[in-house]
Amino acid sequence: MGGWTVTGGRDSFERHRERLASLTSWDADWSGLRVVVTGIGVSGFAAADTLVELGASVVVVDGSVTERTQAQAETLRIVGAVDVLLGPDAVQALPLVEGELPDLVVTSPGWRPDQAVLAAAARKHVPIWGDVELAWRVRSRRGKKTAAWLAVTGTNGKTTTVGMAESMLRAGGLKAVAVGNVGTPILDAIREPVEYDAFVVELSSFQLHWAESLSPVAAVVLNVAEDHVDWHGSYESYLADKAKIYRNTQKAAVYNAEQIETERMVEEADVVEGCRAIGFTTRTPGLSMVGVVDGLLVDRAYIPERRDHAAELASVADLGEIAPRHMVANALAAAALVRAVGVEPVAVREGLRNYLPGDHRIQPVATFDGVVWVNDSKATNPHAASASLAAFGSVVWIAGGLSKGVTYDELVARHARRLKSVVLIGVDSSDLAGALKRHAPNVPVIRIDPGDTEGDRPDGASIMARAVERAADAAGTGDTVLMAPAAASMDQFASYAQRGTAFIDAVRRLVEGKAQSKE
Repeated sequence: MGGWTVTGGRDSFERHRERLASLTSWDADWSGLRVVVTGIGVSGFAAADTLVELGASVVVVDGSVTERTQAQAETLRIVGAVDVLLGPDAVQALPLVEGELPDLVVTSPGWRPDQAVLAAAARKHVPIWGDVELAWRVRSRRGKKTAAWLAVTGTNGKTTTVGMAESMLRAGGLKAVAVGNVGTPILDAIREPVEYDAFVVELSSFQLHWAESLSPVAAVVLNVAEDHVDWHGSYESYLADKAKIYRNTQKAAVYNAEQIETERMVEEADVVEGCRAIGFTTRTPGLSMVGVVDGLLVDRAYIPERRDHAAELASVADLGEIAPRHMVANALAAAALVRAVGVEPVAVREGLRNYLPGDHRIQPVATFDGVVWVNDSKATNPHAASASLAAFGSVVWIAGGLSKGVTYDELVARHARRLKSVVLIGVDSSDLAGALKRHAPNVPVIRIDPGDTEGDRPDGASIMARAVERAADAAGTGDTVLMAPAAASMDQFASYAQRGTAFIDAVRRLVEGKAQSKE
């Protein structure tokens, strides 16, 4: 298929559109398709590698020039005829592929629609897919089982939910893997020789923005709250992208019965005929829901006698040492998804017992002198931090960082009564500091000097060590020191994981020092 332009005539445009529409399996004719891939990170690399294997002509662009991007570029050049353009100039305009306008752009999730390459593609009417859209189109391959997709999105809890669902599926004897935004590119899983029964696909709002053809067996929006407004442009646009997960759902559109926005998404979704709406709630479930009764997770959705009975799935105690309300909600959502593909209650329970929570998510770090230290660095927005704060009584809260355009008034007002003290980190946490002044004026606020912010990123380990020391001074018997920043980490740390690790290391040094001083 040669390059094309709108000025080339309607026939050219229609032929192009028809060919792209025909690309719905691995075995379709991808040869000669001219594709620009934006980004050479995990998902971009997987997309480029896949397209080369399919026979497409590929140009990859990425604005950074680092050892990692250069190594990725060299690998792509070795495995196939890929032209890789790196550096700021590479992402200022839509490149040609083999001297002609590309037929398609495949973008990595984090690239905003107004980025120069993507904006140019839109102006020139070049279709833009995300890596998940590409994955959906190549999921079927002659002679190989096609895995069922269970799709998960939400402002918070996605990674936990897909991990729980994966564990339940495996306990039920199915070959399953968690993929997508959780870390393993779905394209890599599709290309593995393993014949999976199911993919549990974690989808960010960015990935959903660029996805149009998905038709999962079951899908869930766990929750929604103001987040990534800087990327989407408005909260309404963010919600609209989240809601796309329900489009063409085949069997179960799972929603949060305690949040009306997700229920409305299901009501307005154009699903496959026969698809059921399944609610989950941490309260007593109604008909066609899963929920909690007397400490038990129960099912009133997937059993024949659901009008009068409920099937026991597990107990709250099966979730481990700390089981806050949002963790119970995640478990119920995961159960609702896997029950849609026939997983039995006994496997739901076994899956929860086998599930190992990821680091930096309501992670107990230490208990010393009556103080509990908890790492929830994954709480990168107010909604996630609110769920963490709700799990504890008297809290010394370590918070702050890159706010991503959100506000903190509702968060602080809701939890002011449980705050004993607040330790603020972050280069600029003035938004959070202002909310604390307005809604918790009597709560002591300790500001950690961000240090020199010119040039390289500040020394995050040193910043966190000082925050932990000041939190220890403020905490007493019965308190919880909770590091749930309600903000992104990139102003002072490389990632939320590095921030969490810095907290763990600082707490352990503090506890070891105190223990030695008592000997």
